[in-house]
Amino acid sequence: MNRTQTVSDRSTAAEKTTRPDTAAEARDTARAFLSGLAPAPTAEAAENVVLVVSELVTNALRHAGGITGLRLTANRHTVEITVQDPSPSRPRPRHPDITGYEGGYGLTLVNFLARFVTVTPSPEGGKKICAALGI
Repeated sequence: MNRTQTVSDRSTAAEKTTRPDTAAEARDTARAFLSGLAPAPTAEAAENVVLVVSELVTNALRHAGGITGLRLTANRHTVEITVQDPSPSRPRPRHPDITGYEGGYGLTLVNFLARFVTVTPSPEGGKKICAALGI
């Protein structure tokens, strides 16, 4: 079930919290969030944000038992993406599958695009993964 809440405007900060059921739904949420920012992020920055959202949500769905929350926040210079999942296990980089069938590129890509990535235990159980990108 998708639950969405939007708070504030970009003059101070923008925030959206939701619980998408799929990576596609998370990408759509990120695009809608970014389209409401003023000034708008560059096309490259927006594509990077959508890609990181997709990777983090896909990893939570595939490897961590689902997604319990997606939070997007923005100020004039940064978008923070926080994905919460029910697993207490920290994500582990995998060796990429060069045939393209098994993945393994996600965390490496997220770490490359983000200014920083943090993993913290969630008080409700599980963990929160936060990635900050310049816009």
